[in-house]
Amino acid sequence: MNNKIIFNKYKTLFLEKNSVLNLISKNDEQYLEEKHIFDSLSINLFFKKYGNDFKTLLDIGTGGGFPALPIAIEYPQIKVTGIDSTTKKINAINEIASNLELKNFIGIADRVENLKNVKFDLITSRAVAKLEQIAKYALPLMTKSSFLIVYKSKTAQEEIKNAENFLKKNKAKVIDVIEYKLPLEETYERNLVVIKYE
Repeated sequence: MNNKIIFNKYKTLFLEKNSVLNLISKNDEQYLEEKHIFDSLSINLFFKKYGNDFKTLLDIGTGGGFPALPIAIEYPQIKVTGIDSTTKKINAINEIASNLELKNFIGIADRVENLKNVKFDLITSRAVAKLEQIAKYALPLMTKSSFLIVYKSKTAQEEIKNAENFLKKNKAKVIDVIEYKLPLEETYERNLVVIKYE
């Protein structure tokens, strides 16, 4: 199956699950492509700048599978793990991944703090918590060559400022803020905040 066919099937499966589970708000269903899938795949802006030679990715607080599932579909060479403490959501996205025959995705129903003795090349998080909190979860799961990529709205600069001391204390820093907009009539300013160990 090529990507377009997989994404169409994914959208159908997702909307079926959403009618029962409320993975995203009912109002957002009509914007699934623009607000959720397009946004998730904006990680391609990061890959354009930093290359795409990454083997593993952890998505913290994956919820309904964003950005984890679109990334797993688009980049089959990356082993994607989505973690969320809500078992119902994880069961749903594991079922979607199974129906799509995605071999590179696994969903884990647990709190991210319980992950031990494992490191990831990339860690993502979207619409979960403030930047500093995400960094607290992510840094113990990163090596010197790992990247943390946090999807943020226009509050990005304020959150970066608030996280500065924590990052400095842990020898990490924001190395980039990649700006983009969602393809909607209303302006949705989005940012990928990129963090790395110094």
